[in-house]
Amino acid sequence: MNMDRLRKRVRQYIDQQQYQSALFWADKIASLSHEDPQDIYWLAQCLYLTSQYHRASHALRSRKLDKVMDCIIKMSIIYVLGMCHDFDYAAKEFQQALDILDAEETACKKLLDRTVKEDSGTPETAKEWDMSPTSISSSICLLRGKIYDAMDNRPLATSSYKEALKLDVYCFEAFELLTSHHMLTAQEEKDFLDSLLLSKQCSSEEEELLHFLFENKLKKYNKPSDLVVPKMVNGLQDNLDVVVSVAERHYYNCDFKMCYKLTSMVMVKDPFHANCLPVHIGTLVELGKANELFYLSHKLVDLYPNNPVSWFAVGCYYLMVGHKNEHARRYLSKATTLERTYGPAWIAYGHSFAVESEHDQAMAAYFTAAQLMKGCHLPMLYIGLEYGLTNNSKLAERFFSQALSIAPEDPFVIHEVAVVAFQNGDWKTAERFFLDAMEKIKAIGNEVTVDKWEPLLNNLGHVCRKLKKYDQALEYHRQALVLIPQHASTYASIGYVHSLMGDFESAIDYFHTALGLKRDDTFSVTMLGHCIEMYIGDTDAYIGEILSSKISQNTLREPYNSDPDSKIMIILPSKVRSQCCFCCFIEGNQY
Repeated sequence: MNMDRLRKRVRQYIDQQQYQSALFWADKIASLSHEDPQDIYWLAQCLYLTSQYHRASHALRSRKLDKVMDCIIKMSIIYVLGMCHDFDYAAKEFQQALDILDAEETACKKLLDRTVKEDSGTPETAKEWDMSPTSISSSICLLRGKIYDAMDNRPLATSSYKEALKLDVYCFEAFELLTSHHMLTAQEEKDFLDSLLLSKQCSSEEEELLHFLFENKLKKYNKPSDLVVPKMVNGLQDNLDVVVSVAERHYYNCDFKMCYKLTSMVMVKDPFHANCLPVHIGTLVELGKANELFYLSHKLVDLYPNNPVSWFAVGCYYLMVGHKNEHARRYLSKATTLERTYGPAWIAYGHSFAVESEHDQAMAAYFTAAQLMKGCHLPMLYIGLEYGLTNNSKLAERFFSQALSIAPEDPFVIHEVAVVAFQNGDWKTAERFFLDAMEKIKAIGNEVTVDKWEPLLNNLGHVCRKLKKYDQALEYHRQALVLIPQHASTYASIGYVHSLMGDFESAIDYFHTALGLKRDDTFSVTMLGHCIEMYIGDTDAYIGEILSSKISQNTLREPYNSDPDSKIMIILPSKVRSQCCFCCFIEGNQY
């Protein structure tokens, strides 16, 4: 009996995903070989692939293969045992899997070190089993990280993923989990990548390739830069993962049209590209393409009902169409149930409450996102926004400071810090931060000045007015009008500045225009009456800065517009952020 041919057939059926056929022959081979450890190992693998986790565990334990002395065999068996208990989601035996790994791995490492030292090379068993000792150790660390992740122990999960990468720099899954789950800040990601000893495990060409591919996975919303493909790896420009990475950069730069162009191209070539979907969904939300998002979400739910991104897409659709927030929460909640660590869904879930001014519920969702995405500044930013809306400027400032410490180059965060300074009456500091945010935006490029930055221009106009720089204030407000031409509050702001300059005729025209766009604007009505009185000379009343404090709270908001629609966007994840960022956390609509 040619046993090698039969063993080869088992591998062949596994490659062809005929797991039942592979299991049948693996079982017969194990009997014919009188239960050779290697054949029992492959029998357990086939049982695992057919979702028979406890049978796989029993097949290894009943033969006492977890007690063998050969380190390579033992480490391989321990890994499969851990997988069996980790991924039996019905039982969720995470602690048992962790106990198995912790109890045996130390002994295996000592045995492996002694074997390698004595043999001065890779043990023969590793060659026979086609396994590398460091690769197995890396896999065990990766598995341990997944177990800690499932147990909500993010610090230990982070440590395990880092260890897996140090042992095997080709272990992309560990790097993907570190970045997509936002376990590290942008600077920590960069420092960790620089600390990997790539040259010791790969050739110079592969080192450049790995560094390029890993660098593309780093956070992109923090001072984005252009993508430069090294000549050594020329040919990857058209790779879909690389194209998605470029699209993410455009997304975080608010260049949604270019992002949509790239993601649409990817979706044509690969309609269900996992990394592209969150970014594409966020872009559809930003561009208001409700019909396209409706069609996409239906396709995803039909084909991938157990994938959280499918229900995230449905939730984003209902969030975008308006007045459907309860439906949005239902589907976003389903996404978080399928994958609790899916940060973009938690952020969007918080937005569904924020648009209804349900601040407590919104902050609860954002706090959950902050726990799951410790390396992402967006949950802190949104928590600060909610505190700002409840007039708690001290707590708002605290959370904005935390967000700024994580992403010091993000113009959104700088803008909100300036808003807090304005609310505190520190006009000079507010102006400095607003101008800093503007410089960050200008550094991105000429094609990204979108309507999302209209509040920043208006706020610069408000702070210049406070500093009696009236001409500059008018210029900023007029720039805001270019971005959003039919905004009543901008016309009211221009009219107010003209009234302070004594140009009551122009002020009356602008207040009339503001009321034409929004008839119930109390501020415009009040100011129009005062300006008319001053213009016709019926009274000598003086209109000054003190006037704004005497007007109702429903008047012009300066600079902090209580309507969140004028403030900030969802950021996914990187992924959405991914897993937004998206996010890319997904980064999607503005709320």
